[in-house]
Amino acid sequence: MRAAVKEVAEYFQTAIISGRSRDKVKGFVKLNNIYYAGSHGMDIMAPPWPVRSSDGNCLTVSHDRKGNDVVFQPAHKFLPAIQKILKELKEAIMKIPGARVEDNIFCVSVHFRQAREETFDFGCGKKVMEIRPSIEWNKGNALEYLLDTLGFGNCTNVLPVYIGDDKTDEDAFKVIQKRGQGYPIVVTSIPKDTKASYSLYDPSEVLSFLSCLARWRKSLSSSRSSS
Repeated sequence: MRAAVKEVAEYFQTAIISGRSRDKVKGFVKLNNIYYAGSHGMDIMAPPWPVRSSDGNCLTVSHDRKGNDVVFQPAHKFLPAIQKILKELKEAIMKIPGARVEDNIFCVSVHFRQAREETFDFGCGKKVMEIRPSIEWNKGNALEYLLDTLGFGNCTNVLPVYIGDDKTDEDAFKVIQKRGQGYPIVVTSIPKDTKASYSLYDPSEVLSFLSCLARWRKSLSSSRSSS
């Protein structure tokens, strides 16, 4: 999967928007040629090189004084409160066998899949409770921000492709639907209510899709070169 994402990113501007912290996601993926947006898009870092807009002009990525890429964090002022909540939750969860707390910087997740059912009465699902800042910002906003940053915000000849399997990905599907162009793709093995227009069955089909996308773009480049 890493190889497929890397190859796709060689031909298309590519980003991963996750509920996990940005550092964790980058630690999993280990690729330097893509965008990473953690905490449901509340922690976005640009790639360490200039990017090109749809008209071919080079866009400069801003850097801090140490030469590092600037991180966009719309919920930065909430960090002290989140850290306080994290500390209190860890102390409380220690008393519940099977439960654990995950620090995702701008989000705090309580996982209780391995806890006894009578301990948490939150119904079915992925068995996780999440606490995050109460601001108007989600994966859909992160997608819009990335498109604007890349110079694609107002382009009519750009088709964003967004693949996701979580309820929080619906916000990004809505953005593409409202945009009127692009491919919102949900990954699910069962029928579900979704704003996505297309679906892939499981991660193996995601892998096949990404590989085919890269091969198509590579063959297109080869045919143009030969002609």
